Amino acid sequence: MAQAPVQKSTAAHRTRLILLGMVLGGITGIICHALGPDIAKSSTFFANIIVTIFLRLIKMIIAPLVFATLAAGIGGLGDTKDVGRIGIRVMIWFAAASLVSLTIGLIAANILQPGLGFRSSSLPQTLDSTLSSHGKFNITQFFIHIVPTSVMDAMARNDILELVVFAIMFGIGITALPKETAQRIHEAVDGLAHIMLRMTDMVMLTAPIAVFAAIMEATARSGAGILEHFGVFLLEFYGVVLVLWIVLIGAGYMMLGKRVFSLIKQITEPLLLGYATASSESVFPLLMEKLEEWGVPPKISGFVIPLGYSFNLDGSMVFESFAALFIAQAYGIEMSLQQQITMLLVMFISSKGVAGVPRASLVMIAAVIPNFGLPEAGLMLIIGIDHFLDMARTATNVIGNAIAAAISVRWAHSLQPENALESPALPSLQKEL
Repeated sequence: MAQAPVQKSTAAHRTRLILLGMVLGGITGIICHALGPDIAKSSTFFANIIVTIFLRLIKMIIAPLVFATLAAGIGGLGDTKDVGRIGIRVMIWFAAASLVSLTIGLIAANILQPGLGFRSSSLPQTLDSTLSSHGKFNITQFFIHIVPTSVMDAMARNDILELVVFAIMFGIGITALPKETAQRIHEAVDGLAHIMLRMTDMVMLTAPIAVFAAIMEATARSGAGILEHFGVFLLEFYGVVLVLWIVLIGAGYMMLGKRVFSLIKQITEPLLLGYATASSESVFPLLMEKLEEWGVPPKISGFVIPLGYSFNLDGSMVFESFAALFIAQAYGIEMSLQQQITMLLVMFISSKGVAGVPRASLVMIAAVIPNFGLPEAGLMLIIGIDHFLDMARTATNVIGNAIAAAISVRWAHSLQPENALESPALPSLQKEL
């Protein structure tokens, strides 16, 4: 009985350490930048090593965790009809959230006009090779890419979308086996998921150090001056993100009532970790663990969260529409309402499954905007502060996926009131549902 308070105390302590790491990392980075380019270069070099090691530790866990949680989740649901019904509801929610996020970014850019202050004769005319080298996203390639050529290859590349497809088919295969055989395999896969979550606990002991290094690297490289130069743009975008948070939490309140606020409190640690590292991968295992503690069974979170990593990137969506209109305004290009709506729909369709691409949001914008007469080179205006933008995008993605997983518990309970909820943390939630 005393285990839960101990876990809460440990989590609260780790959250405080992450916050402390963010503050000290920012201060240290600014000091290193002020001491000169040599000190700044050395500090970013060592900070990069620390962050890279931490992210590699996380990536080591992701593939088996995605496979185990999703396969066990579907296998545990039992009836493939329930899997389909829950899956359809989840995908409709994801689609609605993406459209709302894109629309908020579009409306905000029209109201705030963030690009007007950047108009000058010195606007960049060529695109950074680090973006163009990734290639443009193609919708045909996306559909082909959905099916893995080899599950081992998908695991080696940590390709979430391909792993999701394989895990779904594996989970459905479990439900088709005789009852005793299915139970043994389900227990083995579920055991693997719990092992991965315990490994997550071990890796998270280093999270405060990684957060310190990530923030220090960004500020030592750019210094506080870049924040002053782009301060208005950053404040405007963070304000837009705040509006999206209010909308997402409001939608969660409509479905979950006041428990949505306890959910936000519960995911504070993965929220801060995602914000500091600007990496969705760094959050995945910890988010699964925190959702289970709040009351989302692994069979639900293991089904919803991996799907969300490919189809529910609310923070990325609001950024794409906001940044595209920012570029149009900076270059003095007028876009009609019809063009804006068409661009929004193209972004909505083409953005699915691009999460695994480095600088995914920037690559997606670079792929879409030339079709509407906007220069790709405009992305050079914001590349310098993209880390700070990505921090807000990642944190928003965490909130969006957490709320979706929590709402899915209600849907699962309505379909399987007898056995849909099997987490020891669920008694009070089950009563409310």
